[in-house]
Amino acid sequence: MPAPLGKTPTKKMPRIEVFGLDDSQPTRAAVRFFRERRIVVRFVDLRKKRMDAADLRQFVSRLGAAALLETDGRSPTDAGSADVTTDLGSLVARIHADVRLLRLPLVRYGDDVTVGQDEATWRGWLARRSR
Repeated sequence: MPAPLGKTPTKKMPRIEVFGLDDSQPTRAAVRFFRERRIVVRFVDLRKKRMDAADLRQFVSRLGAAALLETDGRSPTDAGSADVTTDLGSLVARIHADVRLLRLPLVRYGDDVTVGQDEATWRGWLARRSR
């Protein structure tokens, strides 16, 4: 286990942002993944702070609205994915009403984004950074 980090990122450290819920196991796993590699992440608890429309727009434009919505264990109509449209306003309103609709965690590194627990992509980001 690496030594604990302070809360101050260095210039060499990548800017990683993790959007999720404090009590979500996949979100905790994402934060732990980066902490074990001695990288300070900016964690945003979506229950305490709403996700900006601009941040959400970046995830939707890269991955599509359907990739952001959680459908595990529910029918598509319960999750709201039956009427997935490109209308960002309605998507933002639904997510602000119920954050559990999102597939967590949402992770951003610069212009690259991932949804869910995607350690292979995160390892690629760190390998690309170390070159």
